[in-house]
Amino acid sequence: MYNRKKSFDKRYLFIFIIIIISLMLVVLSVTLKKNRNLNFFEKFAKDTGMIVLKVTYTPFQFIRNQLNEWHEKDNLYEKYKELKNNEDQVKSVMAENDNLKSEVQKLKDNLDLNSILSDKVLLNATVINRNISYWYDEITIDKGSNDGIEKNMAVVVPKGLIGSVSKVSKNTSTVKLLSNDNMSDKISVKIRVNDETYVFGLISKYDSKTNTYTVEGISQNIDIPKNADVVTTGMGDLFPSGLQVGTVQKVTTDNFDLSKVVLVKASVDFDDLDYVTVLKRKTE
Repeated sequence: MYNRKKSFDKRYLFIFIIIIISLMLVVLSVTLKKNRNLNFFEKFAKDTGMIVLKVTYTPFQFIRNQLNEWHEKDNLYEKYKELKNNEDQVKSVMAENDNLKSEVQKLKDNLDLNSILSDKVLLNATVINRNISYWYDEITIDKGSNDGIEKNMAVVVPKGLIGSVSKVSKNTSTVKLLSNDNMSDKISVKIRVNDETYVFGLISKYDSKTNTYTVEGISQNIDIPKNADVVTTGMGDLFPSGLQVGTVQKVTTDNFDLSKVVLVKASVDFDDLDYVTVLKRKTE
């Protein structure tokens, strides 16, 4: 009895499975037809699937975009550092090139000066020390008594007179500059009024702020033109005659209105002294 019932249940189960498979085949045949309209359940399933896909895909897309952006920024930064390094190197090379050009030009100017001062004994030298505390007082050059340097020799640059030798050792010398505020020795100069006329005076002081000398002691009642050349007179054995000192900038009178006071613009830039020439008369 039990065996017959079990056999009966298996037949019904087999029939049920056949029916389900048949229904699925019918549904699939209908579903796979072309140019048909989707039913409600298909629409719902497709829409729901699309929403789920977008919701799950968006965070991954955002993360991927952020990673790509970070990589691009990192690459850009590396390129920026490389360009910045190249720029610094270019600036360094340009600065070095400008400095070399300046030094070459100064050496050329010294050679031109040597030809102009052919009647003098010339000794070219390099400035090796300049104390910041005494910037306008003195400089140290790399020539001394072993090179023929002597005290009180005049020292010039291509643009004019800068001072005289005050101390000498075997291999170096100290040059007292005309820009020295404590100028004890007044320097005799002459101002060219015209081709045949000069007026004489003494340099009494120097103003580092304006790079000008004050020339006093001019008693002649004569008009002194602006930009007139001011040169050494050669009096007193300290400086040879004709060394350029500067040009006239302004003419006034002293407090008693008895003599003229001339403001002379220095021809030399005392802030820029690298190469100098020491000179003396051939008769020494």
